[in-house]
Amino acid sequence: MNSMQKRHPIIYLLITLLIFVPVSYGALDLELTKGVTAAIPIAIMPFAGPSVLAPGDETIPQVIKNDLQNSGQFRVTGSGNLDQTAASLEQIDYSYWRKQKVNALVVGAINPLGMRRYRVAFTLINVFDSNNRLLSESFNVNAKELRNLAHHISDLIYQKLTGVRGVFSTKIAYVLVQASSENTAAKYTLEVADADGFNPQPLLVSDMPIMSPTWSPDGNKIAYVSFEGHRAAIYLQDLATGRRQRLSEAPGINGAPAFSPDGKQLALVLTKTGNPKIYILNLADGHLREITKGWSIDTEPAWSPDGKSLLFTSNRDGTPQIYNYSFADGSINRVTYRGDYNARPSFMPDGKSIIMMHRENGLFGIARQDLSTGQVQILSESGTDESPSLAPNGKMAIYAMEYGGRGVLAQVSIDGQIKLRLPARNGNVQEPAWSPYLGV
Repeated sequence: MNSMQKRHPIIYLLITLLIFVPVSYGALDLELTKGVTAAIPIAIMPFAGPSVLAPGDETIPQVIKNDLQNSGQFRVTGSGNLDQTAASLEQIDYSYWRKQKVNALVVGAINPLGMRRYRVAFTLINVFDSNNRLLSESFNVNAKELRNLAHHISDLIYQKLTGVRGVFSTKIAYVLVQASSENTAAKYTLEVADADGFNPQPLLVSDMPIMSPTWSPDGNKIAYVSFEGHRAAIYLQDLATGRRQRLSEAPGINGAPAFSPDGKQLALVLTKTGNPKIYILNLADGHLREITKGWSIDTEPAWSPDGKSLLFTSNRDGTPQIYNYSFADGSINRVTYRGDYNARPSFMPDGKSIIMMHRENGLFGIARQDLSTGQVQILSESGTDESPSLAPNGKMAIYAMEYGGRGVLAQVSIDGQIKLRLPARNGNVQEPAWSPYLGV
C-alpha cells in the first residue's frame, strides 16, 4: 500500500476511480504458501497409454496433481515405486498404497482415436476398499482440450472428496500495465487466464488505464472501465466475439461496474450530481436511476445473491465503511464498525457473510465478517492486501498484494488456512476478478 493510501484513505478511495498504478506484463505462476493441516492424502498415477502432453507441456496427471496440491486441501504423491504404475485396476497393489497412508488413488488411460483426438478415462478409488470406485468417467476430446479436461477431472475429484464444487475450470481476469520507457507510453492490458494462471489471453490493449473488470453472471461477458480517449467510460465486451459496447460515458467518473445476479442490471458509480453516487442501469432499455444521495462519496457496489440489496463503500460517517442498501424500502444501514477502513465488499454465496478490504493497526488485509454477529475474521494481513474477489464456490478469494517489491495476485481460503500466490513471471498484476462457473 503506498503512502498516499496510508495517510488519506478516503482520498485514495476516490482516486482509485480515476487513476491506475503502472505494472508490468507477464504470465502467472501458482505457488502454494500455506495449506490445511489435515490435507487429504491422494496419489495420482501416470495414465496408461501414450504420454500425451496437454497445452503447457504437462501431462493430464501432472495438471491434476498441481490442481489438487495447490488447492491446499490435498497431500498429493506421485506413483511412488515404478512398479505401481499399473496399466489396469487389477494390477494395483492396494496394500502398497495403504502403507503409504494414501486414502484415494487416481488411475487413468489415454487412447488415441486419430485426427489428434483422444479418449481419456479415469477412476477414483478408495484405497481401503478396492471395490469402492468413487468415480469413473470417460471423455472424447481433441488435443487442444486436454488441459481443460484435466481441470474438469480435478473439479470432479475435488467435489467427490470434499463435498464442494471445484473451481479449477474457472477463469480470472486482471489488468497488467507495462511500465513506460523514456520514449514510449505505458501499455495497459486486460487479460483473462485459467484459474491457475495458465493461458493468458488479452482482451484489450491500450495506452490509457483499464480498471475494475467484472464478469457477467453467465461468464460470457466482462464489463470494465477504460480511459481511452482521455475520459472514463464503462464498456461491456463479449468474450467469444470480442465485440464491445459502451454502456456509460457520462461527464466525470464512470466506475465500479457490478452485475446484478440475473445479469439484467448493472450497478455503477457516476458523478452526475457532484460526488460519486451509486446508480442502477437497466441493460435492456438503458434506464438509469440514482439510489444513493447526499454529500458523501459512495462507491464499490456489490449485489446480494438474491438481488434484494446492495453493499457499497461510503465515507458518510467519516471514514470508509461498508453499508447495505435495501431495494425494498431504500433504507441504508451501516455494516462494518471494526477498523478505520473497510472497502471493496462482496457477499458470500449464502448471503450470510461478506469479505472485504480491511485496515486495522495500520495494516491492510482481507477480512470476513459475519452479518448476523458482526464478528470479523482477518484472513490475510501482509499490509498491502486489496481488491478481493470471491471464487464461485465461496471457498477462496483472490486479491492483489505487494510481494518482493512487485504487485502480485494471491489467494486465501475463507477460513484463512490456505494461502497461495500467483506472481507474474515478468512484471506486476492487480485488479483481479474471479469468473463464475463456466460451461465444460
